[in-house]
Amino acid sequence: MRRFTVRQRRRRMMWIGAAGALLLVVLGTLGAAYSPLFAVERIDVVGAERLDAAAVESALSDQLGTPLARIDESAIKAALVTFPLVESYSLEARPPHDLVVRIVERTPIGLIQSRSGYTVVDAAGVALSTTQEPAPGAPILTIAGGTDSAAFEAAGQVMRSLPEGIRAQVTEVTASTADDVTLTLGATETEVVWGSADDSALKAVVLETTMATRPPGGVRLYDVSTPSAVVVG
Repeated sequence: MRRFTVRQRRRRMMWIGAAGALLLVVLGTLGAAYSPLFAVERIDVVGAERLDAAAVESALSDQLGTPLARIDESAIKAALVTFPLVESYSLEARPPHDLVVRIVERTPIGLIQSRSGYTVVDAAGVALSTTQEPAPGAPILTIAGGTDSAAFEAAGQVMRSLPEGIRAQVTEVTASTADDVTLTLGATETEVVWGSADDSALKAVVLETTMATRPPGGVRLYDVSTPSAVVVG
């Protein structure tokens, strides 16, 4: 009985010692994380191309001096919402002093003309900027029902599916319904009848292949609405 009691006490003391050591490690880690030793001293904005990274860093400057573990994500979200070009973002803490903000920018698909000028929009219909003169290289969008319509949603999907080489040639996009999206290649005034946004990835490949063999300079019409039976006229 005496040996058992001594052994039990030793085991209990070992467990207490181990728990105490673990508690000290946890408290020490939390204390260090929340201390000025791990405060934000630099904010790096990654992924900004059209967006002014310096302006974003300035908008988030109130986080400087804040311990990394206490970053105010609500304040960061409120600041980034003021930048229309920001589609999504993520935060990455890099101890001891760096906060990385990774940004995914919205991709403009064209211009909508109104009384106030020409508004650049993305595929979701979000207004990115408005100017009195049309931005160079951006197609005019003539869509029935505006940005909330099924026709606009289809047109947005089509534009996002186009290879960059073809997208750069598009000067106008029209659609009266979700099933009759039509593109105009401005240099030659060639029309591309796309139809609906269904199978857009396949239609884009078919169109690119067809344009390689039959360049738009000698073509009035490409009809890829049925990608298995392309019509060239």
